[in-house]
Amino acid sequence: MNRSTRPRGSQKACQYNTTKQVGFNSGQVQKKITPILLISVIFAGLAIVGPAITIEKFHLNRNVLEKAKTKYGKDAAERLVAWENLIRQDNSSSDLAKLKKVNQFFNERIQFVNDIDLWGMKDYWATPIEFLCRRAGDCEDFAIAKYFTLKAMGITDKKLNIQYVKALQYNMAHMVLTYFSTPDAEPLVLDNLIDSIEPASKRTDLLPVFSFNGTGLWLAKQRGRGKMAGSSSRVKAWGDLQERMAQNKL
Repeated sequence: MNRSTRPRGSQKACQYNTTKQVGFNSGQVQKKITPILLISVIFAGLAIVGPAITIEKFHLNRNVLEKAKTKYGKDAAERLVAWENLIRQDNSSSDLAKLKKVNQFFNERIQFVNDIDLWGMKDYWATPIEFLCRRAGDCEDFAIAKYFTLKAMGITDKKLNIQYVKALQYNMAHMVLTYFSTPDAEPLVLDNLIDSIEPASKRTDLLPVFSFNGTGLWLAKQRGRGKMAGSSSRVKAWGDLQERMAQNKL
């Protein structure tokens, strides 16, 4: 199988719990997404990530690196330093160049492993630091880490969405990151299933369901963000993730 299309890990896409874990109140939203599994985690932005990171110039706290080395080994700390360098040393002249760097960084370094095998639970949404320390995670961990990294590299929140989809080839729930050059543009898709970054119209293997970024959530359509469905603060898992980020949990 060609490297650009081969799946990683023992499963091809992610499996998630139902909407009860996400905490929607809108009847319209529930009706739309209940038949298909939903998982959505996003970061509101750099301001919420806690003391592990110095926002101004993106420095990882040295204590975090020492904790990572002690708990996961020298290689884990080195991966975190590589992540820091990716962000701090970036001099890309275009958003597309940033997308390619970040997509390649995570797809090449991280192995796909289901949450039940990695964390001993059905759904666990790792912080980027946990993701890199473990050198493993499932599709939402890839999407979240890419989202956060691109924001740290200067791409605005309005251009990025965490997109929940159904991977038709595997008949499973899946998550990707999408990038919009303009609000009405066809998005590009960053995916852990393939290494190439493709426009949404070429990803006929993915059925869009729902999307998030730091300010909102949308009912999906084939291209674009679709119908606004409220604030992303309605995603319970987002708050849980922020709390762990603030505590610098590894």
